[in-house]
Amino acid sequence: MADSIRHLIEEAVKSSMRERNKDRTSTLRMALSELKKEEIDNKIELSNEDSIKILQRMIKQRKESMSQFLNAQRNDLAEKEELEIVILQDFLPEQMSEDDINKLVIEAINETDAKEPQDIGKVMSFLKTKIQGHADMGVVSKLVKENLRD
Repeated sequence: MADSIRHLIEEAVKSSMRERNKDRTSTLRMALSELKKEEIDNKIELSNEDSIKILQRMIKQRKESMSQFLNAQRNDLAEKEELEIVILQDFLPEQMSEDDINKLVIEAINETDAKEPQDIGKVMSFLKTKIQGHADMGVVSKLVKENLRD
């Protein structure tokens, strides 16, 4: 089996420490800490899918913070959040393009026979298993809503 995401992050921490890259080291340590916390809180060993969900949650939090910092004209803090996002994204599977997502959304709408905005939940649950970890679910949701509105 391929290396786990957690193992890859641990190796990246060692590498960034050797390179004396403080920003990368602190971001990766924070990610490891979050993964360990989740394992301890839930008394489980995380699968790669679980690790991906946690990293995606961390990225989402940083995007929200970045938006708030930009609104407050704190560009220095926004840049730090953006750097952390880039570092964390290195450990996620390659993300799907919006065009690819849209094709899957249309396919899912046809497959689930969805016709109106009330069917969003049905379409989202159908898509979730197919693209979880490979796409931002916020983008997926937006595309589903747009396609059901037409």
